[in-house]
Amino acid sequence: MKDSSDSFPSNDSSERSRLEPIPAIEEAATGTADHPDFAISDVPGLRPARGFAAAVLVCGIICSLYVFARVDAVWLEQKTTYNVYENDASQLVYMFKGKESLIEDVVPYAESPLRREVLHDLAEKPSIDSQWVVETVQVDGVATQRYSLMETRFHFGLWSLLPALVAIGLCLLTKEPLTALFSAVVVGAFMLGRFDITDAVLLPSLASKSAATILLLYLWLLGGLMGIWSRTGAAQAFAEFMTAHFVKGPRSAKLVAWLMGVVFFQGGTVSVVLVGTIVKPVADKEKVSHEELSYIVDSTASPIASVLAFNAWPIYIQALIFVPGVSFLATESDRITFFFKSVPLSFYGILAVTSTFLLSLGYTRFAGPGIRKASNRAQTTGQLDAPGVTPMSSDELQVARIPRGYNPHVLEFFVPLILLIGTAVGTFIMTGTPRVNWAFGLALLVSVLVALAKGMQLGNVIEGIGDGLKGVVLASVILMLAVTIGSISREVGAGTYLVDLLGDRIPYIALPVALQLITMIIAFSTGTSWGTYAIAFPLAMPLAWEVALASSVSNPQLFLSVCFATVLNGSVFGDQCSPISDTTILSSMTTGCDLMDHVKTQIVPASYAAAIAAVMWTATVFLFV
Repeated sequence: MKDSSDSFPSNDSSERSRLEPIPAIEEAATGTADHPDFAISDVPGLRPARGFAAAVLVCGIICSLYVFARVDAVWLEQKTTYNVYENDASQLVYMFKGKESLIEDVVPYAESPLRREVLHDLAEKPSIDSQWVVETVQVDGVATQRYSLMETRFHFGLWSLLPALVAIGLCLLTKEPLTALFSAVVVGAFMLGRFDITDAVLLPSLASKSAATILLLYLWLLGGLMGIWSRTGAAQAFAEFMTAHFVKGPRSAKLVAWLMGVVFFQGGTVSVVLVGTIVKPVADKEKVSHEELSYIVDSTASPIASVLAFNAWPIYIQALIFVPGVSFLATESDRITFFFKSVPLSFYGILAVTSTFLLSLGYTRFAGPGIRKASNRAQTTGQLDAPGVTPMSSDELQVARIPRGYNPHVLEFFVPLILLIGTAVGTFIMTGTPRVNWAFGLALLVSVLVALAKGMQLGNVIEGIGDGLKGVVLASVILMLAVTIGSISREVGAGTYLVDLLGDRIPYIALPVALQLITMIIAFSTGTSWGTYAIAFPLAMPLAWEVALASSVSNPQLFLSVCFATVLNGSVFGDQCSPISDTTILSSMTTGCDLMDHVKTQIVPASYAAAIAAVMWTATVFLFV
């Protein structure tokens, strides 16, 4: 067992740490401690796997060209009904994501070129992409005007799953997510006829708000903050403080990580970045394997947000679940109330958070062999990663490089941390949206000013920020490619195809689990839960209501709540386990874990929770609906 000084050198060893390789990283690159001549290329079956991966890529490209040349798109109607009202200026408006938006150019539904009857025989792209329509419907015997946003969706049948299958398959075969994601981008672009990958795909993606957010937050601000904390020794001081006062071993270190995940119940990237950044120094000091830590961080992100839903989720989702003629979904407040009443049925989210709590306490029965093996390796050998893997943070962030004469203090971690948390939570309370960029920017600025005030040279500060940027640049590139492939998967209609294939062919007793499976596959294939909600909820909720009425169930509201919970939780599972999801990548990046090791070890306990949840949803429908 290595002493804590191996991970956090003292001031006297700072110059040595600049020159000497880190043992764990050196072993990962050149061999193992027991077999120094062992190299990654010597792994039996690795070269055949790479050859098979090349064959998969070539086959994927050929298939994508075939789709572009020979396969006709199937165009479908997607109609999302909103609660439309007149504002003070007598303008038609609706609320979406907490903002009031104006509605213009409304036409009768029967005149829309985007309605199902017109699209059914369409052989080419419609003349318009979206249009507001109005219909007169009977609600409780009263004629009511119903406003809906009509949008076009298309798919290529089973071929729509090709980009996601290429990305996931190559990730599993090569363990190189950068290559796998880029290959999938090429395949998806060729399906859409975009052969200029640079100008038609990558540049528009890099020019998007999502890419700008990744560069600003996850590269510059997060990387810079981690680099400063490494250079000032703030992370080391925090780890030592927590060890002295709260953490007494691996179990308590994991429990702190779990508790932090519950505290930051905003979910998604916000939770992952905050928790991973905070707990990694303590967990590394107590020899918690990176696979365990990344699983805890990831499994207390979106799952906890679906259970403690005092965040932006209800506001976003309520706009997608309006069902005409359903009184308890008539208004925005009704739909938000419905959301919270359905929370006790979020069985997957509850089980996911509970299983990580049990893991934190040392109960690994449901954690799977991968996590048990990783835990045993870390405790017996001190190796936080498996030999031969590629952690998502580089060696610049693995050790502290404190200049001579600089004395770290725990407040250099706590003060920026308090500002970070306070800004994120405070802006959420005041504006309804956590301003994470402000939070990390303020924390980075304060960390720099404190370091300069304590006498650190400006050159050392800049070097620290540079080390931080280098430490996360690979993960940031992978994250941007994941955003790109997720967008392409949605554009070629992966989720739309699955819903169209299975949506209306299922009896009521099987519908909840069918919706769970559909949304799991959509979210896993696209790497996004919120994107899956936008696809699935407008289709699943009306379908569930019609099935409930057709089957004469005794409690249709409960049935609708169960179906709602399966879509909500199925999307969370798929997003959490997908190797192209931002939360999966960020969990690996902030905890220093190899991406595919995180995916392979996490998917086992997550699948246990999903299977148990499926049984519980089916039992609920069978016994109470």
